Amino acid sequence: MGKGGGEAVGTAGDGKEVNLAAWLVSVNNLKIQPFELPPLGPHDVRVRMKAVGICGSDVHYLKTLRCAHFVVKEPMVIGHECAGVIEEVGSEVKTLVAGDRVALEPGISCWRCKHCKGGRYNLCPDMKFFATPPYHGSLANQVVHPADLCFKLPDNVSLEEGAMCEPLSVGIHACRRAEVGPEKTVLIMGAGPIGLVTMLAARAFGAPRIVIVDVDEYRLSVAKSLGADEVVKVSTSAQDLDEEVVLVQEAMGADIDVSFDCAGFSKTMSTALNATRAGGKVCLVGMGHNEMTVPLTSAAAREVDIVGIFRYKDTWPLCLEFLRSEKIDVKPLITHRYGFSQKEVEEAFEVSA
Repeated sequence: MGKGGGEAVGTAGDGKEVNLAAWLVSVNNLKIQPFELPPLGPHDVRVRMKAVGICGSDVHYLKTLRCAHFVVKEPMVIGHECAGVIEEVGSEVKTLVAGDRVALEPGISCWRCKHCKGGRYNLCPDMKFFATPPYHGSLANQVVHPADLCFKLPDNVSLEEGAMCEPLSVGIHACRRAEVGPEKTVLIMGAGPIGLVTMLAARAFGAPRIVIVDVDEYRLSVAKSLGADEVVKVSTSAQDLDEEVVLVQEAMGADIDVSFDCAGFSKTMSTALNATRAGGKVCLVGMGHNEMTVPLTSAAAREVDIVGIFRYKDTWPLCLEFLRSEKIDVKPLITHRYGFSQKEVEEAFEVSA
C-alpha cells in the first residue's frame, strides 16, 4: 500500500465499502479477500492503513506457515509494520480524532499478568499481536485497534516512516537492554534490516564508534552508507572464527563494550562473545538458530553479560522523537513501494523473500 499504487477497494450490494485484506491461505498462497472488522469499542479507533512493511516473520509465515513456535493453522491476515489515518474513534477516546495520522504498535497485552503489572508487557503470555497466529494482521484497507496503541505522527514524519517504527523499535529495545550510551563502543553481527536499525538506534543513543560485520559485501556497503564507522566481511566457516575476532577488534581500535548478535547463529554469537571485552555485554537479537554451541564458560569467566530481547516495550514515543528530530533517518531503508492489489502484494512478497 505505499506510493506504488492504489488500494484494493470492494463494494457490497448496498454500495458500502467491503474491507479487504491480504490473507495467508496456505504455503506461498496470499489472497486479497474480505475481512470483517470487529465492532468499534469505546477505547478503540478505526484506522485506514496507508503504509505496511513486510517483515522477515511475514515471509517465514508465507514460506513455511510458521515462525519459531508460532504456527498458522487457519487462514490469517498478514502484516504488522503499519501506519494509517484515523477514520473513526470510540466514545471514550480523547487523545485522537478522525484525520490524525498514526503509527500502530501491533501488540495488545492483557495488562493483568505479572509481566504487564511489572512494566514488561512485551513478555505477556496472552499478547495479541498483529499477524501472529491466531490473531489477524494489518495488511488491509482498515483495522480496529486500541487508541492507546496508536501514536500520532509529528508533522514532519511520513506515514511510511511511521510504519518503520516497528522494526526500529527492535533496535531501540535492544539498545535499552544493553545500556548503550555515549561511552559504549558497539559491535553488530549481521547487516540485515534488524542489524541496520540496531545500528541507527545505537548511534542515536550516543554510541561513539560502531563496527558492523556480515558475510555479504552489498549489505556492508549499505551499512557504511548509513553511518557505520567500520565494516568487516567474514566467512560462514567456524574455522575462521579466531582470526575474525582479531579483525573485528582491530577494526574497533578499542575495547568492544557492547555486541549485538542480529543474526542468531552459533558462529555470530561465538564471535560476539569472544570479541566483547571483559565486563561487557552481548545482546542476542536475531533468532537464526533455536540451539547454539557457544563458548559460554570462557565468556562467563570474563563476566560478559548476556541479555536477550523479545519484541519491545514503550518504544513508539522515542522512535517518533528520533524521527522528528532527525537523529534517525529510516528513509534509505524504504527501498520498494507497491500498491494493494493481488498482483502487487504477491510481487512485494517475492521481492522481500
